[in-house]
Amino acid sequence: MKKSILLAIALLLGGKMMAQSADGILGVWWNEEKDGKVEVYKVGNEYRGRVVYVKNNTNPDGTSPKKDNENPDAKLRSRVIQGSTILNGLKYDAEDKEWAGGTIYDTKSGNTYDCYAYLQKDGTLYFKGYLLGMRFIGRSTTWTRAN
Repeated sequence: MKKSILLAIALLLGGKMMAQSADGILGVWWNEEKDGKVEVYKVGNEYRGRVVYVKNNTNPDGTSPKKDNENPDAKLRSRVIQGSTILNGLKYDAEDKEWAGGTIYDTKSGNTYDCYAYLQKDGTLYFKGYLLGMRFIGRSTTWTRAN
């Protein structure tokens, strides 16, 4: 009986630790609007994300695939969104249980924001984009893991 209880406790604690691991962010995620998917991957100790699916993959003029039309850099406006890296430089902070120090690019507005992210209890991934180091001002979004 004692072994069963200890095993149950170990499994519960182990599951919680795994949910909080640095690599918990890895995988494919639906954006909040469910019109795009981003694959989060790791290079060294840095987490990045690239667009792997765009639901409405056409430009305003009807051509396809969708280009980065809103990019403030005119040279990048001909870049195809699907396959583009939009998340860069995130590193896991074990003390705060979040990924921080990176940037996220919003393909809809063409803006790049400093960002941090963390896994919520329900398994969704919360992102907050902000400017000028002011975390309290900015925009947030929640991504859902794709199956």
